[in-house]
Amino acid sequence: MTEKISRFLAERVPETPCLVVDLDVIAENYETLRHYLPVATIYYAVKANPAPEVVRMLADMGSSFDVASPGEIQLCLDMGIPGERVSFGNTIKKQRDIAWAFERGVDLFAFDSEQELRKIAQSAPGARVFCRILMECEGAEWPLSRKFGCEVEMARDLMLMARDLGLDPYGLSFHVGSQQTNLAQWDIAVGRTAMLFTELNEAGIELKMINLGGGFPARYRSEVASIDTYADAVMHAMTKHFGNRLPLMIIEPGRSMVGDAGILQSEVVLISRKGYDDDKRWVYLDVGKFGGLAETMDEAIKYRIRTSHDGAAVGPVVLAGPTCDSADILYEKAGYEMPLDLAVGDKVEILSTGAYTTTYSAVNFNGLPPLKAYYI
Repeated sequence: MTEKISRFLAERVPETPCLVVDLDVIAENYETLRHYLPVATIYYAVKANPAPEVVRMLADMGSSFDVASPGEIQLCLDMGIPGERVSFGNTIKKQRDIAWAFERGVDLFAFDSEQELRKIAQSAPGARVFCRILMECEGAEWPLSRKFGCEVEMARDLMLMARDLGLDPYGLSFHVGSQQTNLAQWDIAVGRTAMLFTELNEAGIELKMINLGGGFPARYRSEVASIDTYADAVMHAMTKHFGNRLPLMIIEPGRSMVGDAGILQSEVVLISRKGYDDDKRWVYLDVGKFGGLAETMDEAIKYRIRTSHDGAAVGPVVLAGPTCDSADILYEKAGYEMPLDLAVGDKVEILSTGAYTTTYSAVNFNGLPPLKAYYI
């Protein structure tokens, strides 16, 4: 927790649950990534946290933006960001949305199927396109496999088709999975991509760009390598497989940019046991899966949690949310322990929650309002 957030919580005493984000941390993360990967263009993944305060600040710092929908495009346009600094990176787009984006200056589009490619050719003639390659995402705490990307052989044929349809076959992309902890995955992904670069070059298409996606981590329960170590892994893979002829490089950080900048403060609503001999307490918070912590699904993302009783004796707990839904359990198997003197009404801080929380928060489930956020 930064001094700014600590002071804000102490002085303002906001109603819980709430998210407090320190914009200075995001700015520092942006500059750090730019320092360690100076040859790559940063396209911030807006979906990680689309707060206008975040987007405006990163725009002023020179970032470009990866977007998933017309709503995110409009947000960028409203911030004065020109269409040429926006990449429509979702591979699942309505045809009218492609046309709408193209009319507003967006000319970089992702695809991973023939149908999507034909939609782009019809609604954004001459646009730059990049094909997303399928990856297994081993080592990622939040995998992005199966739903996105196509096999390498199909990607080759689709890029040839893109040329024949009058589009600009601009490059290739992949994503090694969100919160990727296995640095070797970039070597595997870049290696496959480089081979396809060569095949397409032999077929008369000189690709210009490789989009390395995201995957850089935030700090959750497990230790992760520093950002310079990730940058070294990326550049080692690029120079190993491309030599001195590096294509243009795009990276799409989201979680690593904003995750550690946010603290979610919650209140303990209830502490109970399920039987007289049960040594595991159930701790119910006023925020759960439907209040912004959707990434605890399958206990995938394991947040660090802080209380005012830290340092005292602890015991095992099940952590759950406040709603009348049995799926609203955050952690039951991950081995969380909390202080034995934790009491109803105590405040709890859930750390590194600046990414994928406000956007996952339900509008009115069980009559609960969306997660309130403050940007300081």
